[in-house]
Amino acid sequence: MYLVTRCPGCQAFTYMDRFQRFKLCHICGEVIDSNRAPEYLDVSDHQDAELVVRQLEAFLRKAGKAEFSREEIEKVRAQYAEWVKNRL
Repeated sequence: MYLVTRCPGCQAFTYMDRFQRFKLCHICGEVIDSNRAPEYLDVSDHQDAELVVRQLEAFLRKAGKAEFSREEIEKVRAQYAEWVKNRL
């Protein structure tokens, strides 16, 4: 399981192993604490995590937004669950 999160420094999306406590941001080098970073989605493997990170970044860029609303995050989680269900 991987946690899709966001760097508190540069706001870049990234992912980390569910049991990993810290990760260095690949953009700015800030230490991301898994207990304090926002949790967007739990995904099953790193390929899904990479795909989700790219899609989240693309959506925000296209929408001209800085952050997702709580409702949008819930919608993303529901869409991912549906996608995983249909994939099996």
